Amino acid sequence: MNESRLDETHDPAVLSLVASANVAGTDFPLQNLPFGVFRRGTEAPQIGVAIGDRVLDLPAAIESGRLAVSDEISNACLSRSLNALMGLGTAPRRTLRRQLFTLLRADNPLGADDAARANLLHPLAQVEMLLPAEIGDYSDFYASIDHATNVGSMFRPDNPILPNYKWVPIGYHGRSSSIVPSGTPIHRPNGQRKAPDAEAPTFGPSRQLDYELEMGVWIGKGNALGEPIEIERAEDHLFGLSLLDDWSARDLQAWEYQPLGPFLGKSFATTVSPWVVTIEALAPFRVPAAPRPAGDPAPLPYLNAAGDRDEGALSITLEVHLQSRAMRERYLSPVRVSRTNFRSLYWTPAQLVTHHASNGCNLCPGDLLGSGTVSGPEPEQRGCLLEKTWRGKEPIALPSGETRAFLEAGDEVSFTGRCEREGFVSIGFGECRGEVS
Repeated sequence: MNESRLDETHDPAVLSLVASANVAGTDFPLQNLPFGVFRRGTEAPQIGVAIGDRVLDLPAAIESGRLAVSDEISNACLSRSLNALMGLGTAPRRTLRRQLFTLLRADNPLGADDAARANLLHPLAQVEMLLPAEIGDYSDFYASIDHATNVGSMFRPDNPILPNYKWVPIGYHGRSSSIVPSGTPIHRPNGQRKAPDAEAPTFGPSRQLDYELEMGVWIGKGNALGEPIEIERAEDHLFGLSLLDDWSARDLQAWEYQPLGPFLGKSFATTVSPWVVTIEALAPFRVPAAPRPAGDPAPLPYLNAAGDRDEGALSITLEVHLQSRAMRERYLSPVRVSRTNFRSLYWTPAQLVTHHASNGCNLCPGDLLGSGTVSGPEPEQRGCLLEKTWRGKEPIALPSGETRAFLEAGDEVSFTGRCEREGFVSIGFGECRGEVS
């Protein structure tokens, strides 16, 4: 691991003045410090930083003088979305992270000032979390070869992976207007669907509603129209990551996707977790890019860099939990459906950014890239029900005695993500949750 990425903010020995941030297993210890946008009651949205079970009110911290930052950083932090902060780039973000770390560590004088703490630190349970940024554009990729192989095997058993997959990161342009924060109800979409033995399609509610376990990659500093982003500089354009659920209507998708790809089967809802974990917080959890099988081509030169090969992937354990309405009524806990790791992707986040901008496409602060469903080679690592139930042929059993091939009304799906490495404090991403109405 490149030790230059590490600094005092990763020191596992430093505790926070917020007691809940020091509890083992918390998603938001002092070493994390993710950014989000929150609202209290009818107040205007504010930028905040998660710490334990509290949110630091960033504008209040600046206005009180507890957080002394440059005018450039101050103006960005006083915005009502993260876009301006995202657009500042790497150096100002690192500076702000160090200052936040100092403010929230246990030996800061703020810890002894009860009134100041109450003014700056609000209980997470008492605030409403909003979308972190104004998302101008959203693109979704297909970066897991295990997912692509499984899905291809269902529809093209003799040719599951098309020739271009191992050369080019496959993606499509999604719909930014239907991206919603965690906890927003998910409405079952209508659309055309056609059974294999039917003469004509019908129109109505999807009967094969699915989730997709993904990570969202948030763009920081943008690039000018016509100016590609070199792979060696791609991470200068990354702000951070969050959890992402790209809800999918499989029956609508199967009928409409040829010849141009996803449309109504994807555009009705995408859920993101509200906290964005910065690239700096993820530094201890970097790992080499997943090794390519023997015989696979090396990436073309514009997608190939030694630094990206050596530590361009991130080790993030991802889990999917499902709870039906009947389970809630019987006080049965959600059941874990899948467990996989983000490190297994065929393409790294930097490669996704570089390829997206390789034709001169201008990425902007707050743009969102989905990784595509994150799956592994084993059945328990499959990141959606389409794979998990093998297109509905192998339904999963729930503790209530119910079975699921696809999602039913009242089902709640939640994602979690966690980074762990010996010698460092583990960090999490919060929750990405949605209930089908």
